[in-house]
Amino acid sequence: RGDIEQIEGMAAEGSWRPQAVALFSCSGRGFFEQVTLPRSLLERIVVDATPWTRPMLAVLDEYHRSVVVVLDRGKAWFWQLFQDELQEMDTVRDPVLRKPNYAGWHGLDEYRVSDKAGELEKQHFRRVAETLVSLTLSGTYDLAIVGGHPELTARFVEYLPKSLRTRVAGQLAVDPNTMTAADVRDRAGTILEDFERQEERTLVAEVMDRAAEGRLGATGLDDCLWAGSVAAVQQLLVHDETVVPGVVCDTCGWLGRDAETCPVSGDDTRQAQDVIDELAASVIDRGGSVEHVFADTPLREHGMAAALRFPLPAPPS
Repeated sequence: RGDIEQIEGMAAEGSWRPQAVALFSCSGRGFFEQVTLPRSLLERIVVDATPWTRPMLAVLDEYHRSVVVVLDRGKAWFWQLFQDELQEMDTVRDPVLRKPNYAGWHGLDEYRVSDKAGELEKQHFRRVAETLVSLTLSGTYDLAIVGGHPELTARFVEYLPKSLRTRVAGQLAVDPNTMTAADVRDRAGTILEDFERQEERTLVAEVMDRAAEGRLGATGLDDCLWAGSVAAVQQLLVHDETVVPGVVCDTCGWLGRDAETCPVSGDDTRQAQDVIDELAASVIDRGGSVEHVFADTPLREHGMAAALRFPLPAPPS
């Protein structure tokens, strides 16, 4: 009742953004935490011994903190894009030499001017690239998006070091003279979503191949629960937001579908409304990572898969 009163009080204040908010409350311990989320979720109340964090983690995993740069031949605009919010960061300006509309003596003047304009463009590209490198490789941003006229952005990407090219999520075709912040945000968001889906397909293919070849991979709920029980999971892939009830042994960390007694320690187990959530929390606590897959992949048939640190021992009978 104390938790419900606290939640109702927060809702009455009307300070939440319209998307969604995750609430964690334990009035008996004086604990209350709220996390604002960028998109809506299914409304659900869970009472459990551990916080039900997986839906929140699944949403936050979708959003990369990214740098968006739009450039022309003498100017570049930098934005930060995170959770569908675009914030202006910096603007870089460099001199531009316009080409004359006459040929000069046998075209020599036009050649010299064109050559000078090309040098200025290269200097501008180098300066923008240095700024983008310093922003992206600082660890604050995960990905970069490059925008402008396609022929210009294609030339600019060549000036980026290889370590940064792999972190360019895509190129944004936009006219710097007519663009708006809303255009940049929406188009960049689409690029990031496509990048995320492709990244998911790649991860699933790699883990499924490892499992099929008998290497360090596991598929299906039972094998992944056992892998999590022995801290063998390096990366856990979960399809969508599947919820499965199960049991947990708080003594040794064993996870299973159903058992009153832990087959490893012999202690009583605890009922869990979502054993996948318990598995995800265990993987993170033991230094692994969790990826929720929303793309249409073969993972749909298995529900989950895992890249392993070491071969699994035989499970307990």
